[in-house]
Amino acid sequence: MHVLFEEDGAFKPATILTQTDTSLQVETPHGKRVKLKTANVLMQFHTPAASELMAAAEREAEGLETDFLYEVCGEGEFLFSDLAAEYFGHVPSAVESVALLLKLQASPVHFHRKGKGRFRKAPPEILQAALAGLEKKRLQQETIERYASELEAGRLPAEVAAIVTQLLVKPDRNKLETKGVELACERSGRSLPQLLLACGAFANAHAYHRARFLSEHFPEGIDFPPHEVPEPVRALERADVRAFSIDDATTTEIDDAFSVTPRDGGGWRVGIHIAAPGIGMPQGSPLDAVARKRLSTVYMPGDKITMMPDDAVSRYTLSEGRDCPAVSLYLDVNADLSIAGHSSRVEIVPVAANLRHHDIEPVFNEDTLAGELPDFPWRDELKLLWELATVLEAGRGKPSANQNAFDFNFYVDWSVETADGPGLVDIQRRKRGSPLDKLVAELMIAANSTWGRVLADAGIPAIYRAQTGGRVRMTTAAAPHDGLGVDCYAWSSSPLRRYVDLVNQRQLIAHLCGETAPFAKGSAELAAAMNDFELAYAAYADYQRQMERYWCLRWLRQQGPDFQPEGHVWRENLVRLDAIPLVIKVHSLPDLPAGSHVRLAIERYDDLAPDLAVRYLETLAPDANVLPGDEEDAV
Repeated sequence: MHVLFEEDGAFKPATILTQTDTSLQVETPHGKRVKLKTANVLMQFHTPAASELMAAAEREAEGLETDFLYEVCGEGEFLFSDLAAEYFGHVPSAVESVALLLKLQASPVHFHRKGKGRFRKAPPEILQAALAGLEKKRLQQETIERYASELEAGRLPAEVAAIVTQLLVKPDRNKLETKGVELACERSGRSLPQLLLACGAFANAHAYHRARFLSEHFPEGIDFPPHEVPEPVRALERADVRAFSIDDATTTEIDDAFSVTPRDGGGWRVGIHIAAPGIGMPQGSPLDAVARKRLSTVYMPGDKITMMPDDAVSRYTLSEGRDCPAVSLYLDVNADLSIAGHSSRVEIVPVAANLRHHDIEPVFNEDTLAGELPDFPWRDELKLLWELATVLEAGRGKPSANQNAFDFNFYVDWSVETADGPGLVDIQRRKRGSPLDKLVAELMIAANSTWGRVLADAGIPAIYRAQTGGRVRMTTAAAPHDGLGVDCYAWSSSPLRRYVDLVNQRQLIAHLCGETAPFAKGSAELAAAMNDFELAYAAYADYQRQMERYWCLRWLRQQGPDFQPEGHVWRENLVRLDAIPLVIKVHSLPDLPAGSHVRLAIERYDDLAPDLAVRYLETLAPDANVLPGDEEDAV
């Protein structure tokens, strides 16, 4: 004698070994012995053998029609064996009974379970709704399959193309398009970026990185809304100076300029002039809302996304040959380069020249300063400002820069088409702490620390950058910056590029003009602007580092397939390349001391990561001409 019972939702046959009134000891076809309560047995049968029952029942069930079973069963509850007798018209065999049971169990939409072996057919209206739902799911699954098949074949369905940016940042997993993409990724073994790139969603990896960033931080696009650029809201006096700026060749947002004027009785009056968009874009104005939303200019190799519209930048940038509104800090410098005093004012500054690094550095550098400077425009002013910067640096007790580090400038020629897409990258290395670097850095530190102290002493809130215990943070309370060696430091020198500087400038302008500052002490809006700026500034900096890493990979490929980069061991298995600011992990690197000079072989590029796989080749002799920088330079 055999029995059929249910265990974990599955029907199982077994052979009876022993039986009492309340329980049975049975053995399954696989040799497992089970103790059952009599009440849990669905049916007993003599034939076929327990091992043959389920296979025979499954074959029999294939010939049963669910819709017909639904029609013939009554409205009340029924036992599967009773329906089997009615359906077959005779006492059903074990195979027939189990076949019908399997059919009922497999059709929960038509038949609702009501107990052990008992069912009840679904009401017609519930059945129709359930069938409609199943049909909808079937059609949805077909759509998902179609999307996945198209993507696996390298084609981008129009429906998926419409949500590509959403897929990059915040995919809606309830959407069929998202499910299709995820299914295609699973089947193909590709990541989402790899799949989308293969399907032509992006022209190249650069387009992918840019689209991902814009989707997250500029979901409405980077175009500026319609606007007007206001003129300064007050009449300003024209300063009797000839100002000049010092910037990289690609700089268009010229925030700062300098002037040197001899003083009666000896010494000089050194002017630090900062562009003053705050005098034409008051708090709450339309262009302020634009800047408040963006919070900073976004920099990346070969491109940037400005905080302000180009016409606003053009109106307030310190361009040569123009009279420009500016906030000026004047340092009264004695003949021995000591500071006798300072004053600040809001005024119009005539800008006589925009000097560029590539023009000035060949004639104004450590070597030329050590000897006789050649004759060139602004030579005397630059020399004096550099000497003053040296004194200011010594007074702070902190160097302006790590003298053993390099800065790297990225230039992308978009007119050149390469195998990787448009853009030929040139990465130029320049030693940090050059005389021009020191000159600009020290005068900016002087301006930011002086104006920070002016605002603090006046009891006017501002946003400060502080460093204590090695941690850099932003705060609305004046606090020391240990890394710079100053008692307070309020970013104020880049109002065209950073919203914090624009906020501080407005506070300073109000103080200098005897007006009420836009932000009062304890302003929640000021704190919110500071917090939002920190988050945005960090995200923009991360993107800049990511894109610099991407362009480093492009540069390496430009050197040819046989190029073997050299670098210095930074620590453990990390190597810092010499020619470009790239630190990479070298798994095959032997145990070498930090600073060891090595040569590597490139095995694989991954522009989407962006990353590359390299292999250690050999250890080289120390290179005295290569100065490894610190980790802050690397991407």
